[in-house]
Amino acid sequence: MNIHRRHIMLLVLSVITLGFIALSIIVAIYPTLAIDIKFSREVQEHQNPVIDRVMYLISTPGYMPESFIIVPVTALLFFLFKYKKAALFVLLTGATGLISTVVKALVNRPRPSKDFVRIVFETTQQSFPSGHMMFYVVFFGFLILLMVQLEHIPKALKYIVIIISLFFIFTIPFSRIYLGAHWFTDVLGGFLLGVLSLYLLSWLYLRKRATKAEAPVAETE
Repeated sequence: MNIHRRHIMLLVLSVITLGFIALSIIVAIYPTLAIDIKFSREVQEHQNPVIDRVMYLISTPGYMPESFIIVPVTALLFFLFKYKKAALFVLLTGATGLISTVVKALVNRPRPSKDFVRIVFETTQQSFPSGHMMFYVVFFGFLILLMVQLEHIPKALKYIVIIISLFFIFTIPFSRIYLGAHWFTDVLGGFLLGVLSLYLLSWLYLRKRATKAEAPVAETE
């Protein structure tokens, strides 16, 4: 990466970081925002049992124990096919749960109330940021990176994984808001923190090429 691109990347990351910090302060001071209520009511305008079920299924990979199972199983699959380095970094995506829990405790924003929105599925912990949004950005985002980076995975499988990953990343914000689990600013905060975490994880993964001991074939420049 040349100096110009590094400066642009640094600027983008700085803007995202400052945006997340500013958003955290705002929702800590003003837990209930008009824009959140309006957005939730728009998303929940059309309701029926089928949509309820679909939205719940979209959120399922982010619940416990599902997320606790999905991460190590995915890592195990990479390990079995001798992608040891990729397997280790897939496991690291599970750290998003700890990070989001710490930030939730610091901001301490209550979940959306039945006074303002329909609660389809009761949740626990605080509301900001959305742990689902953050986990999906990091876990599925990193899977997309691996599909692009690893050359010896069949193209058909790569396309399937990328399409499924993009589907979950783009639909989870609407799922969390529709279910009454989060406000719009919660999923926005989860997205911003997720992007920062994904960048750090990707940078650590890409800074050194995998050796023959870490992958079926040593990565080349």
